[in-house]
Amino acid sequence: MNSYKYTALTTTGEKVTGMLEAIDQLEATAKIRQQYNVILNISEVGSRGMPGFLNIDLGGAKLNSKAFTLVCSQFSTILSAGIPIARAVKLIGDKTDDKYLNKLLKAVGDDVEAGRSISAAFEDHGGNLLPPTFCETLRAGEEAGDLAGAFESIYKHFDKQTKMGGKVRSAMMYPIFVLVVAVIVVMVLMVKVVPTFTAIFDDLGNELPLPTKMLIAISNFFSHYYIVIIAIIAIIGIAYVLTKRNPRGAMALARLELQLPVLGNIAELNAASLFANTMATMIGSGLPMTKAVSITSRVMTNDLYKQKVGDMVLKIEEGRTVVDSMRETEIMPDILTDMVGVGEETGEMKHTLDIVAEYYDSELEAAVTKAIAMLEPALLVVIAGIAGFIVIAIYMAMFSMYQGM
Repeated sequence: MNSYKYTALTTTGEKVTGMLEAIDQLEATAKIRQQYNVILNISEVGSRGMPGFLNIDLGGAKLNSKAFTLVCSQFSTILSAGIPIARAVKLIGDKTDDKYLNKLLKAVGDDVEAGRSISAAFEDHGGNLLPPTFCETLRAGEEAGDLAGAFESIYKHFDKQTKMGGKVRSAMMYPIFVLVVAVIVVMVLMVKVVPTFTAIFDDLGNELPLPTKMLIAISNFFSHYYIVIIAIIAIIGIAYVLTKRNPRGAMALARLELQLPVLGNIAELNAASLFANTMATMIGSGLPMTKAVSITSRVMTNDLYKQKVGDMVLKIEEGRTVVDSMRETEIMPDILTDMVGVGEETGEMKHTLDIVAEYYDSELEAAVTKAIAMLEPALLVVIAGIAGFIVIAIYMAMFSMYQGM
């Protein structure tokens, strides 16, 4: 569909300006003539590219998932009350504190008032920041004449995803904090504290125990080559980013992620949860199966799952069932595949996916909790080992010094 801007005259001679969507200019003209007798001008609206307001902030625009979920909830409530869509966009935009969403809704509101569909306006101004499920669900809701229901479906989907992401981040916060503090403390000890003792030991000239020699060697390495260490870490980070941007490299990293102990299981559960939740939302919105699978493939976070789910679209178009297409990917969990097969046979795909999504959500949360429970004592043991080694090395040198006096 293309967008066209037009200027026309009403029966009273009043000049009006608006926008609409049509396959070509001929269809656009026909649609305009249904409302106005005289068309003064009609032109296709070209690609706008990145909206100017996205470039105002130096850090770039970023979608706040919590604020976005709240906006979807507000749309559902206001539209259910019978308020026109243009008025609803303005009301919500005025009350939104998030800077990016506020500007986005103002731009969308202008387009909606000019006659554009809200899904097209969001897709045009949202760029790549809005999830693909959002615009597609809105478009399906427009076609079905139930925008309020579409926003309600979007709200439930993203509210669930936001809460799950929040639980995972909260669980990871403590071990990450402990690890960062431990690294900083060890660096300070090696660069500032240990060299002080080293100077004392050198002045005495006694033979030092092996642990003390090892500690001094490590301290000297950190003191003299800390820039090299930082450079190596930066090189590893840059290499990871470049590998991630390369299709073959990204696929290799995706396969590696699934093979890692503990983390691989979490990645599989996360992929299954994303697949079930997104498919349930897309099917509930009334999208055809091929479209639902195509959109689901775009939201998968693991590149291997993204490719395999995307390959399912062609197989389904060839006439194969969804469950057979899932089995041929050879990476989908058996429970998820079997439940999709049940839903396909009974015609209750949406309900079945909702059930299996809840199962994988709980399994993912339990797996993350278990991983954190294993990680915390491991970190404490490592930190205690490092601290113990430093204390023993210093005390052995002090005992040796006292014996030589």
